[in-house]
Formats: sequence, C-alpha cells, structure tokens
Amino acid sequence: MNQQHNCDVLIIGSGAAGLTLALHLAQNADVIILSKGPVNEGSTFYAQGGIAAVFDENDSITSHVSDTLISGAGLCDEDIVQYTAENAKACLEWLIEQGVNFDQESNNNGDVRYHLTREGGHSHRRILHSADATGQAVQTTLVSRVKQHSRIRLFERYNAIDLICSPSPSPSSENTESTVSTGGTGSTKIKSDDESKCVGAYIWNRNNEKVESIQAKKTILATGGASKVYQYTSNPDVASGDGVAMAWRAGCRVANMEFNQFHPTCLFHPDAGTFLITEALRGEGAILKRPDGSRFMPSFDERAELAPRDIVARAIDFEMKRLGADCMYLDISHKSADFIKQHFPNIIEKTLSLGIDITQQPIPVVPAAHYTCGGVMINKKGQTDITNLYAIGEVAYTGLHGANRMASNSLLECLVFARAAAFDITESLDKTHTSITLPAWDESRVTDSDEEVVIQHNWHELRLFMWDYVGIVRTTKRLERALHRVELLQKEIQDYYRNFRVSNNLLELRNLVQVAELIIRCAMERKESRGLHYTLDFPELKENAEITVLTPKT
Repeated sequence: MNQQHNCDVLIIGSGAAGLTLALHLAQNADVIILSKGPVNEGSTFYAQGGIAAVFDENDSITSHVSDTLISGAGLCDEDIVQYTAENAKACLEWLIEQGVNFDQESNNNGDVRYHLTREGGHSHRRILHSADATGQAVQTTLVSRVKQHSRIRLFERYNAIDLICSPSPSPSSENTESTVSTGGTGSTKIKSDDESKCVGAYIWNRNNEKVESIQAKKTILATGGASKVYQYTSNPDVASGDGVAMAWRAGCRVANMEFNQFHPTCLFHPDAGTFLITEALRGEGAILKRPDGSRFMPSFDERAELAPRDIVARAIDFEMKRLGADCMYLDISHKSADFIKQHFPNIIEKTLSLGIDITQQPIPVVPAAHYTCGGVMINKKGQTDITNLYAIGEVAYTGLHGANRMASNSLLECLVFARAAAFDITESLDKTHTSITLPAWDESRVTDSDEEVVIQHNWHELRLFMWDYVGIVRTTKRLERALHRVELLQKEIQDYYRNFRVSNNLLELRNLVQVAELIIRCAMERKESRGLHYTLDFPELKENAEITVLTPKT
C-alpha cells in the first residue's frame, strides 16, 4: 500500500506561479507544493530580464496592451491582455511587499524611483528588474516566505506521475488503455457517479524511489514549459512538459502548442551550458553583428535589435545558415565598462569565467528553445476543463501571448493568474474535512529496468529530430517525418512504461514525447506563417487569425 498524503490544495510546481499561489492561499488552506528537483531548480530562478508593468507616468496600460497585441501577431485574447496589464502593478507591489528588491535610481531632483529598462516589443521602459537576475530574486524571496509558513508543506525531489480523476478504471504503472490520447497511457481515474473532477495525483518520491499519492480538494498545475523537448534550450532540465502531458491524459484541451519561442541570444560556448544572454542588453543598446563585425538587424526589421523575439531569432538563424557560421555576436562594448558592470553583473561574471570580456569584445550567441506559448486551456480564473483542476504559468494557455510572447510578460502572467486562481479557490474551497482513500498504485507486474540504454537513446533521438524538423523554420515534409518518428517512440515508451518501475528519466521522456506529438499536430494544423510558427510551405498570413485547439479522444 503506497503512502497517501492529504491536503486542501496540491500545487504541482515550485516556480513563481506555484509559490505565489501558495502564499495567497495559506491563510485559508493547508497546501502541499511539489517540486521535482531542489526548489530553486526551475525556469523562474534563471530568468534574467524582469517583469513588465506600468510604473512610469509617461507610460500607460493602453500602451502595454497595444505592444502585447502587436507582438502576439493577431492571436492574443484582447480581454486577457487587458486584464493582465491592469493587474500588473498590484501584483508587482505584492512582490515588493514580500521582500523582492527591484533596482532603484535617483532622478535629477533626488527622488528615488524604480529603474525601468526596455526590451524587445516594448514602446516604453516598463521592465522592473533586480540587476540581471530578477528571477533569482523572486524565487529566493518567495521560497523564504513559503518555508516560514506553517500551513505550507514543501515536497522536494518529487515527480508527479499522473492526475487522479473520477470517474473510471483502477490504476497501475501498467496502464494498458489510453483514456484520452493516441499512443499515451491514460490518467488514473476512480469510480464515481459525480462529474469528472480531479481528486489528487500519484507522485514518485525520488528520495526513496517509492510511488505515493496525494489527495486534494483542489489541484493546480504550475509545472512550467516544455522546452526540453528540443536539443538546444535555455531552460533547466526540469522543463519537460509534465503538466501539459498530465492534463492531456486526464482529458483537458490544449491550444497553440505550435508556438515555441526561441530566445535569440543564448551564450555560444562549449562550457556555457544553457546560459541566457538577457534581452535587456539589447534594450540598453547592444547590437547584433555578423562574424565580420557588420550589423544585420536593420535589414530584417525597422525596429532592429528591439524587434520581437521571433523576428530576431529567425534573422540570426537565417544569417547563420547563409554564412555557414556557428553563431552571431552581440556587442555592448561601446557602452562604458562601469555601466555594463552595474547593470549586468551576472553576465559579466559568467562570460569572464569563459574568457570573454564583454566590456571589450562581443558575445557569441545562438537561438535556443526558450518558452512554450501554448498549453492547457484555462479561463480567467485558471480553471481547466476538469473540475477542481487548475493550471497557471507557462503550463497554461491563457491567450496573453498569442503567436509570440513579448519579453517580460512571462513572470507577470505567473503572478496575475496565480492571484486570480487564489481568489477562485478561496471562494470555492469546501471548508469541511473530507478525505477519501485513493486507489493503491499497482507495481505487481513490473520489474526494475535492465534496459536504461533504451531511455537514453529515445531521449536523444526525440530532442534531435524536434530541433531539426520542428524548429525555427518548418516544412510540411519535416513535420510529417517528425510525427512518424514520435509515433514510433510513443509505442516503445508505452511498452517500457508497462513493464518497468518508474524513474525520473522515464517519466520525463513519457511526458516529452506526448508534448512533442501535441506540438507537431498543432503545427500541422496551421497552414500559414504567424509569429513563432514559420513554415516554408505556407509563408503568408491568413486573413483570419484563429487559435489551434486539440481535444483529447474520450
């Protein structure tokens, strides 16, 4: 019998969205936060740039909305964009109350105010930041607050396996039938006469390698994005699309999964890992150059280096392929050394450790998968298609980003929709003590794996063909090849999942291959080039912009 934990609210994910929600709810509910790795090992911690909000009297919410709609290439939900921009300042003020220290400056009159920077797609300076490590400041502050709260339990090094919903058949690690999607194993469901609702999740305790369960009145997916599906990514290893895959298996719709944002400027160096060069460098005047030192962005867009990320990433990709170059270069050395050291201390530290002095020489950069603009469909309250199941942050499709996310709107989305979900959960949470016994996880027909090489091979194959066939520039033939490959992988992985005990690599691969299928199918549905989806077979925009929605088979 596996161990069962009980709580009012289960939050799967420990980034800005999950932590913010927990802190909003903890006055009224007992909360468990599930963190797949160490609590700081997520995309929030590594976010450099900042958070967009209107703090300057010369700026306006109307302008923030307009900039977001333009960047979204006609696919943003205007009502959601307006809602987000209107609530941005209040959410930033809440962060400040929690103790996040954003950079400040003095004006000519000696008045102190927040230093606002500008990034691609923004028409004003509206980015609050903490040097070039805003995510780290947000994450460490919120983690500190969470650890001080008596009603929040933090489970580190726990993978969520699948959601538990009612009604339907009994569970096991050898799930033999898919309740929702081709080629995937279904979410676990329990018998009930009620409408379909989420009652918790199965989890894998990485500390003792045991499967456990958590029963909750409300479950929230805050698992982040899926950029690990690509060979080259700016994201940490935990960004494996877990929430999207689990929600899909449970029966939730997903939308706009074809829009994968490739950050234009990741550090190109064999020892750099996944180090991102923040867009704020370009906001402060950095210039993109070819290997010969010539500038190229004005030839692609009148906004040059401050064009939206999809345009900049395609321009870099085009120049690299045209010239056969390994990378392009980002140069801010024309600024004073003191200015660069003050605003970008972490980038200075990292590049110097690799022998690059950015005060004297340009930075080698390449595009890398960075952000998942689509996700699990939710409403303005964070509710999914399944009762008592919510999704917030990068895992969710809100309509804010459209076909291309504007810089520094991502952490903002986490904050705004965490607060919105908190309001709804607080109002609807049943205060009576109800506890049900969840079905036990059945491992009676599985064994320890003696074929781990299969996982590693499939892992590398998946990420490589996604990069080659479903990357910055696509074609119908490439997508068809990718779909064929992913269907073969799904069969292998499903067979493996039936026969062997779960492991971190198996769970992540199972989820990534499901997300890869959703990305490919969405991309095949879009017969145009819009925003982050660019295909050589359909290079023009359609007159009518429509979102891509996939619905699970039931």
